[in-house]
Amino acid sequence: MATILVVDDEMGIRELLSEILSDEGHVVDLAENAQMARDYRLQQTPDLVLLDIWMPDTDGVTLLKGWAAQGKLTMPVIMMSGHATIDTAVEATKIGALNFLEKPIALQKLLKAVEQGLAHGSAAPAAVTATKPPVSVGASGVPVAAALPSASALNVSSASADVGVSGAAQGQAGRQTASISFDIPLRDARDTFERAYFEYHLARENGSMTRVAEKTGLERTHLYRKLKQLGVDLGKNKNEV
Repeated sequence: MATILVVDDEMGIRELLSEILSDEGHVVDLAENAQMARDYRLQQTPDLVLLDIWMPDTDGVTLLKGWAAQGKLTMPVIMMSGHATIDTAVEATKIGALNFLEKPIALQKLLKAVEQGLAHGSAAPAAVTATKPPVSVGASGVPVAAALPSASALNVSSASADVGVSGAAQGQAGRQTASISFDIPLRDARDTFERAYFEYHLARENGSMTRVAEKTGLERTHLYRKLKQLGVDLGKNKNEV
């Protein structure tokens, strides 16, 4: 789990990115302009920043320059824009931006850029120190990593967890589909089946809208609309095993 700061003057963009990244398990903080982003950075350092270029008070490139000049550019920054030129993107990269995403941002490109950005940030000495396993000194005097589970043990644990989640989801879906009455109108029966179908996938993917969208072949916006129409309780499904 990482803390990601989204800086964008468009509320719709902020909310959409927040939903997507929250579903991926990240903590998302929002800033609607450069001043809010400056104030935020004075208080804490996020693991990653998604920064819009065109904003009404101060543009993203100017904000990036300010952070660099003040020694505050210690986290990966990914620039975003729907109107930026190649020169602007190159300038931002020279200042210290890690990547550039063109709006409208494709879901897979966003997730890939975020993953790369977080991996780049974790390469910093402080992050490596925090995440590397404890070591002990062996008989030869060479540091030896503390005992870790073998690959086979990890695979078994992972498989067991998958079977448990899948089995619970299948059991729930089976109970729901078995309860569908054939003495109701076709539309009502279809809605009941679809509700069970989506609840099955939500339970199986532990409430991740991104993975459910991929599994069901629906765009996220369409998926949200469909779940709302069917009355599926997203909060409930996020906590189900």
